[in-house]
Amino acid sequence: MLVCQFLRARMGMDYYNILKVNRNATLEDLKKSYRRLARTWHPDKNPTGGAEAEAKFKQITEAYEASGFCASIFLVI
Repeated sequence: MLVCQFLRARMGMDYYNILKVNRNATLEDLKKSYRRLARTWHPDKNPTGGAEAEAKFKQITEAYEASGFCASIFLVI
């Protein structure tokens, strides 16, 4: 829990909000939401989005990686 709080405080972002899931989301929920958002914002799938699409895609990927890491810690403990 402390690691996740540290990551959120350090980055200044609410990764769950970026992924549009609640804080009780399972790894499967995170994965589904990431895939849906990644398809929407991927620069190859959204060529008219340009730099905005690329930035949003990077933000979504960062949120997925950090949130997935935090969620997996609780599975180990």
